[in-house]
Amino acid sequence: MGSDWARLVLVRHGEVEANRSYRYLGRRDDVLTDAGRRQAEALAVALSELPVDAVISSPLKRALDTAQTIAGPGGLAVELEVRLLELDFGDWDGRSRAEVVATSEGDRRRVQAWEADPTLPVPGGESLAQLQERVVNLANDLTRARSGSTLVLVSHMGPIKTLLLAALGLPLTAAARIFLDPATVSVVDWSSRPVVRLVNSHAHLGFAGARWLGEGR
Repeated sequence: MGSDWARLVLVRHGEVEANRSYRYLGRRDDVLTDAGRRQAEALAVALSELPVDAVISSPLKRALDTAQTIAGPGGLAVELEVRLLELDFGDWDGRSRAEVVATSEGDRRRVQAWEADPTLPVPGGESLAQLQERVVNLANDLTRARSGSTLVLVSHMGPIKTLLLAALGLPLTAAARIFLDPATVSVVDWSSRPVVRLVNSHAHLGFAGARWLGEGR
């Protein structure tokens, strides 16, 4: 590990209604469901066992409400960071993939092209490459400014997935091979040679409610 490093505890926000139907959810400012608030409380209990130096959050309500719940037991103030915002899904925000591809043949082709090319932005939005650039820049800035710290970053699926892929040295085309459930925890020791410690842990939530148990390929 390099001389500058930070332990980044990457938390996906608690559940919102749109998560239940697997909708693209970018900058639309949805609030947590009752289940999402319970998940945030479980996160707070679990993460209270860690020596957390700061809680940093995307400004969107679903992330900020999760972050404030996590920060409460330690008496920490939540710091807002726009680079933790979800991918800007532009024209697709709030719609499911099935809804977008069913709109027209052109929309179906645009979805397929976007999935194949990480440099291609969503219509009216941004690309996975742009998203990864901003979250990697944030991780680098945090390691320089707060070397040796344990930082909880409360964000969204896209930023966390792209940061994990950067840490693993994998191409962005592998993004579809990782799924992150709401209110789960991933951990990266970020430095010039990052180490991934944990991915999509929901031990604090239990296995009974894990969606992947009831889903095949």
